[in-house]
Amino acid sequence: MSPRRAPGVCTAAEAAALVGDGETVACSGFVGSAHPEALTAAIERRFVRDGRPQGLTLVYAAGQCDGKTRGMNHLAHEGLLRRVIGGHWGLAPALGRMAVEGRIEAYNFPQGVISQLFRDIAAGRPGCITRIGLDTFIDPRFGGGRLNAKTPPGPIELIELGGDEWLWYKSVPIHVALLRATAADAGGNLVMDREAIVGEILPIAQAARNSGGTVIAQVSEIRPEAAPPHLVRVPGILVDRIVVASPSEHEQTFAEAFNPAYCSPLPPDGDIGRALASALPMDERRVIAARACDELPDRAVANLGIGMPEGIAKIAAERGLLDRFTLTVESGPTGGIPASGLSFGASVYPEAIIDQPAQFDFYDGGGLDFAALGLAEIDAGGNVNVSKFGTRLAGVGGFVNITQTARKVVFCGTFTAGGLEVKLQPDGIRIVKEGAQKKFVRSLEQVSFNARRARENCQEVLVVTERAVFRLTEAGLELTEIAPGVDLDAQVLAQMEFRPVIRGVRPMPQHVFRRKDGEATDAG
Repeated sequence: MSPRRAPGVCTAAEAAALVGDGETVACSGFVGSAHPEALTAAIERRFVRDGRPQGLTLVYAAGQCDGKTRGMNHLAHEGLLRRVIGGHWGLAPALGRMAVEGRIEAYNFPQGVISQLFRDIAAGRPGCITRIGLDTFIDPRFGGGRLNAKTPPGPIELIELGGDEWLWYKSVPIHVALLRATAADAGGNLVMDREAIVGEILPIAQAARNSGGTVIAQVSEIRPEAAPPHLVRVPGILVDRIVVASPSEHEQTFAEAFNPAYCSPLPPDGDIGRALASALPMDERRVIAARACDELPDRAVANLGIGMPEGIAKIAAERGLLDRFTLTVESGPTGGIPASGLSFGASVYPEAIIDQPAQFDFYDGGGLDFAALGLAEIDAGGNVNVSKFGTRLAGVGGFVNITQTARKVVFCGTFTAGGLEVKLQPDGIRIVKEGAQKKFVRSLEQVSFNARRARENCQEVLVVTERAVFRLTEAGLELTEIAPGVDLDAQVLAQMEFRPVIRGVRPMPQHVFRRKDGEATDAG
């Protein structure tokens, strides 16, 4: 038997030359983790120099970007892209502008659905059939996830199976897969032992191979010895080209060159709480995190969203509660403490790192007991928008998957935005300067979370702000708590474009305005 051909090793420029006009390109990664930076940068350099490739369709699940120039931002050029199907857009401002201004066809699909769709494409199925996205702006009855008038309908269809409504996200062929792994062995088998996540690297590779496409993998090294078979994430038979990237284009995340805690178990004598040693400042974000932490059930499997909800883990560490629940991240880590910023997606000392589609399988099936996510806009019925505000495009990421399926959902955010200043007092809070933008609004530009569907699914839903707490009821959004020191009429009701249900309002608990030891510190 003749040995099979190992993948060819080439430069990033040679790999970029394999991408043809009009092809569909799928890219792995999650925010700043496991993105093939050398490959996307090389495609950009080729386009700037030669004007090729042109008219690409880009498909990605998470927002593999840094908010500036790295990641998907490399591909944000007029003519290079014709269509983008993405889960999160907030860290790709240039891409977002192209979408909002109608210079490309653009869709925002749930991150979990896109990651699962790669598996369906690989398997030759017609697409991903799921309830995720029903009754949101992704539902074809309400826009189909289209981000501008130029974008045609069609990739999502409402269907009926067994008397129930489902969404059919249709398969598309993948012509080029851009992957990243830690290393390849001599046979081209890919391992990810120094990566913070696994992501959907295998489904993307299989989808491209079974579409007759090309699989290109970026690695930091080629190891001469054969990789242990149970560590191989992508078999070499699926890989066409391997590019060895320089360290500057193969950092573990966009924030850190390498953090061993992201791919290591907790040392036997370790203390997971040390990863959160810095206390949250005594400000409005701390109040929100502390009050949201009160809602965490014992033995819960939980997900904390990026931004303000991240503080819940620090509060739990202060309270000595970290061993009473398990934190997960949609990118795949289970256990440990989720990282923040451009390392979001990684976890410090995780117990396991599974692939992203499998994590969303667990979420979609109701595996989450608790989820805390950000809040941008909410209406009287409890519907939430986190995805698009005029010319600002954030995208939903995993928000729709998580909020449609978690047993308890807590939305976290300040009461107003744009210049809000508060001062904590020993037993409450004082509003020093009101924010310019109201978040409790009469109508939403997009519905990212449908409150009626949540009630039908018997989900418990709360909204936690620095001055008030609300609960979703059959009658709509009900005010249940107000912070001591806050005027109900002037600083709550007058800052809302609708009147909430008011029956019995109690004070927010005083401990959320204090440190664990009882100290209350002014937040100037």
